[in-house]
Amino acid sequence: MSMNWIKQAELVFMILFFLSLLGHAQKDSTKGDIVTDRPDATESPTVVPKDYLQIETGAFYESFKEESIKIKDFTYNTMLIRYGLLERLELRLGWDYTNSKLFLDTTEIDVINSFSPLLLGVKIPIAAEKGLLPEIGFLGHLNLPFSVNKELRPQNTGVDFRFSFAHTLSEKSSLSYNLGAAWENDFPEAAYLYTIAYGYSLSNQWGIYVELYGDFPENTEANHLWDAGLTYLISNNVQLDATIGSSITEGQDLLLSAGISFRLPN
Repeated sequence: MSMNWIKQAELVFMILFFLSLLGHAQKDSTKGDIVTDRPDATESPTVVPKDYLQIETGAFYESFKEESIKIKDFTYNTMLIRYGLLERLELRLGWDYTNSKLFLDTTEIDVINSFSPLLLGVKIPIAAEKGLLPEIGFLGHLNLPFSVNKELRPQNTGVDFRFSFAHTLSEKSSLSYNLGAAWENDFPEAAYLYTIAYGYSLSNQWGIYVELYGDFPENTEANHLWDAGLTYLISNNVQLDATIGSSITEGQDLLLSAGISFRLPN
């Protein structure tokens, strides 16, 4: 990673740290604690309150190895912007930037820098939790290819959807899971998605979770991964997180992630 990128990353996190202090000073208890869709792969069924803007961002590192080939991905500014347009409708905008390095044994042979396809989506609540019945929500996204570098740009728009479920197990614990499908840019086959995550509150500020997730592509082998992490609630509008994970099947060797989420009243 170049010094230029290091300086930019440091600047981003300095800005986010300042925003976290601002969120701590401007505590708003009318809408309860912030509910985020990071750091895990499991999306919450809960929408952002009407007229509130929620920003969830961070960075992560992934490595993949197959025989003598290794790929290291550094993804910066994993930005997801969520806005409560109506009481029962959330708008979603996402965009990542990745620095990908390809190695043959220990020799670097290629470097690719590119934005991801621009994500546009919605989240809609379907049902509130009632007894043994979970809270249920629906999410749908388009992945628009125009934001990708020309030499890497897909020809087609990607699509995904999922249903999100959440159970309150006790005052301190919860269980959430997703079921859905995705059609990646330029890949006609569907991949059927699943996630399941168990969360536990250590205190009013600290929380931990463990998660299993993966997909079942129609014409290739299934992928299964795990991760675990912790969250820290600075105020009811600001949350920090950190994650570690890897794949169970062949693929991802290591995942490391850290980020911040904050909610801004309109």
